[in-house]
Amino acid sequence: MIDLYTWMTPNGFKLTIMLEELGVPYTLKPVNIGEGENKKEDFTTLTPNQKIPVIVDHKPKRGKSLTLWESGAILIYLAEKEGAFLPKTGEQRAKVLQWLMLQMSGIGPYFGNAFHFKKATSEKLPYSLKRFMGETQRLCSLLDHHLSNSDYLAKNYSIADISTYPWIRSLEHLGVPLGKYLHLKRWYHMIDARPKVQEGMSVFKAMGLVKPKRKSNPTKKKNV
Repeated sequence: MIDLYTWMTPNGFKLTIMLEELGVPYTLKPVNIGEGENKKEDFTTLTPNQKIPVIVDHKPKRGKSLTLWESGAILIYLAEKEGAFLPKTGEQRAKVLQWLMLQMSGIGPYFGNAFHFKKATSEKLPYSLKRFMGETQRLCSLLDHHLSNSDYLAKNYSIADISTYPWIRSLEHLGVPLGKYLHLKRWYHMIDARPKVQEGMSVFKAMGLVKPKRKSNPTKKKNV
C-alpha cells in the first residue's frame, strides 16, 4: 500500500494518474498547499523541501517502508518497481528520461512562472510576463514539432507523457490556445481520453474536494 500526499496541481496530478494507470492500491492524503498544510511539522518530517507530491511506500521491494519526494524521482521509482511506462535499458529508456527531464527542468518551471506572473500576483511585471509566456509558447512549439512525427513523446506511452499531460492541461488558464499547436492538441486529446488518466484527474472530486477559486485582490489597482 502507498500513501500519496498531494494536491490539485499539475505536479500533484502526475502521481494520481501514474498510480491509477498502474492499478496500484494507494491512499490519497490531500495536502492543501493553499492553506499552508505543506508547511506543517508533520508534512515537513516527510520532505524537508515542503513540496508535494510525496509517497510513503509501505511495501517496497526492500526494507519496511520508503518515503520519497520529487515527482520525477517518484515516477521513475514506481515505473521501475512495477515494470511499466519506462523501458529497462537502452535508447528508448534514455528517450523517455530525456522528455521527462524537459518537463521537470523546462515545462514545469516556465509554465508555473507564467501562471504566477499572469494570474497569481497583483503586480504586473511586463518583462517577467513576456519572458515566461514567451518560453511557454516556445516549449509548446517544440512539443508540437516533435509530435508531428511521433504518437507519444517517446516511442510508446510513458512517464514522459504522464508528467507532461497535466501541464498542457493547464494552458487554458494561461490563455494559450491549444488549437494553435495541432500535433500537441492531437496528443493531448489522446492522453486525455485514457480512462485511467480521467480517473487520476478526478480523485479529489471523488473525495468531495474541489480546488477553491482564487479570490480577487481588492487592493489591486486598475489601469487608467
